[in-house]
Amino acid sequence: MRRPRRIGITGGLACGKSEVGRILRRLGIPVWEADEAVHRRLRAGTPEVRAIARRFGPAVLRPDGSIARDRLAALVFRDVAQRRRLEAILHPPVLREMREWMRRMSRERPPAVAAIVPLLFETGIQGTFDVVLCVAANRPTVLERLRRRGIGPAEARRRLAAQWPLWRKRRASDYVIMNNGTRAELARAVRRWWTKWQQEGD
Repeated sequence: MRRPRRIGITGGLACGKSEVGRILRRLGIPVWEADEAVHRRLRAGTPEVRAIARRFGPAVLRPDGSIARDRLAALVFRDVAQRRRLEAILHPPVLREMREWMRRMSRERPPAVAAIVPLLFETGIQGTFDVVLCVAANRPTVLERLRRRGIGPAEARRRLAAQWPLWRKRRASDYVIMNNGTRAELARAVRRWWTKWQQEGD
């Protein structure tokens, strides 16, 4: 039985990775997102929350026992060692979830599955996928999108510095989709890529 082709989606902050995922879902492709898996693990009562509270202290907890993501981000994006400690807690269970999801999807036999993993290259899992698609945007567009999310220039620079530079991700990927325009333009670009990739695989 042939397994579904595996698409790895990566890219920079505020480049539109999740929007690409929504477009692929409309094309009938199951999509998994690493950020959603992380958010589930930051809810009250998870083993990861207990480990984070032990490592970073009770100040990162909300009254309901979940992680205050803004407080945690303020710690880890200013200190590489702290960020590495957080990644050591979160990355292994998140990547296990991704692999388990792919195994489940293989039994359902869709034509392809996609996983959105912002730190795909940083975690060294590119070999998991048949193709890596990078979603990119120019720096002024990224900074403006982050500003609209309430992230100022200094914080944006710290967060961007926590990932591979976008030029490096673009170079390492099989395909790049630029997202400097509208959602409609992005949807057309994704559909064009999907058609092209299907034809190349036939």
